[in-house]
Amino acid sequence: MIHKQKHRSHRIGWLRAAVLGANDGIVSTASLIIGVAAASTTHASVMLAGVAGLVAGAMSMAAGEYVSVSSQADTEQADLELEKISLAQNPLSEQNELAEIYRKRGIAPDLAHKVAGQLMAHDALGAHARDEIGISATGTARPVQAALSSAATFTIGAALPLLVAWVMPGSYLIYAVALFSLCFLAGLGALAAHAGGAPRARGAARVTFWGALAMALTALVGSIFRVAV
Repeated sequence: MIHKQKHRSHRIGWLRAAVLGANDGIVSTASLIIGVAAASTTHASVMLAGVAGLVAGAMSMAAGEYVSVSSQADTEQADLELEKISLAQNPLSEQNELAEIYRKRGIAPDLAHKVAGQLMAHDALGAHARDEIGISATGTARPVQAALSSAATFTIGAALPLLVAWVMPGSYLIYAVALFSLCFLAGLGALAAHAGGAPRARGAARVTFWGALAMALTALVGSIFRVAV
């Protein structure tokens, strides 16, 4: 009888980008709204700043994720090309190198050499990519997926405090945006932790703390640079 465990590491790629996008969307947009509102500008100006922040932030997240993950993908591809050349020119040396890796993990020397040979006969580049370089199928860089995930989740996250600001104009705007945004962040942290199999309370607490700090600082800046309505 085979005991199957439900692992979640295959979610790392899209989950990281999605959580980063949503978190940044909520925190940056809520902070921007609070900072502008604290400067005593009109409600229309607050909404304009929030919408501009949403659009600029979504595009920035998409571009940033695409460029950074593309750089990772380029590095991985360069390492694989080097490994291909080495496998073609020095197959025995590469087999010994792979066997040494397995030996250090606790496998007997003779068995380690035999395992390395069998794995290389099946998929030499795949074996070295996984065990020597550290590139696996679950961790492979996917620039387009990361960019789309970040942009989409940033837009959703940014829309939440913006919606609160739209329906709660007046003197309660800052308090409403701050309170609801902290609730949104707590929910996001708990949801992300649940998706990754981590404690939900800890995930919610750390996201909420940094979000509260960001909003407090921008409110302080806005109040320092108050302008006439």
